Amino acid sequence: MEKTTQRIILLESRDFKKFWKSKGPFRYALTSREFPPILLEPEEWIFSDDITALLKELMQWEKRKMKFVQAPFSRKKKNILKPEDLSPWRIVDFPEEWERSECSSFTPVGYVTEEVTSAVASEEKADVEAAFFKKLARDINGIGYVLLSPEPILSPGAAYVEEYLKEWMADEAGN
Repeated sequence: MEKTTQRIILLESRDFKKFWKSKGPFRYALTSREFPPILLEPEEWIFSDDITALLKELMQWEKRKMKFVQAPFSRKKKNILKPEDLSPWRIVDFPEEWERSECSSFTPVGYVTEEVTSAVASEEKADVEAAFFKKLARDINGIGYVLLSPEPILSPGAAYVEEYLKEWMADEAGN
């Protein structure tokens, strides 16, 4: 089954609720906490039932032709120096927009950190990719986004949809 995402601009909480009722519910929703938003349009949301599909959509994975590749250094090559916190993996065509983001999942130019791979059983590309997106989901709120998730363990800073809508409606009522 194909993992789908939907991107839509929702200006008000009632627009969100209407969309959620007609097209949802979804397991995950993401928008920007910053203005101007990064990798999103103002007031744009991404919805999906799959967290990896949602994050790839945010990063524009297919459009940018991103992929995981072996970094120029590896654990086997002892004659090449590398920073201790980098793994032997990087993401090609990593979003330049994230170059100023501080995240424990990646470096500004798309190197995957040891923090991602330390919990991985093997250094196979599929395992590293899965670990990266799992860790990025936990870190995404810290780099300027709001992730609405039913799983607080996945992203402890994530809000539930009901909580977020209450806050949004209160903000609208106050304006």
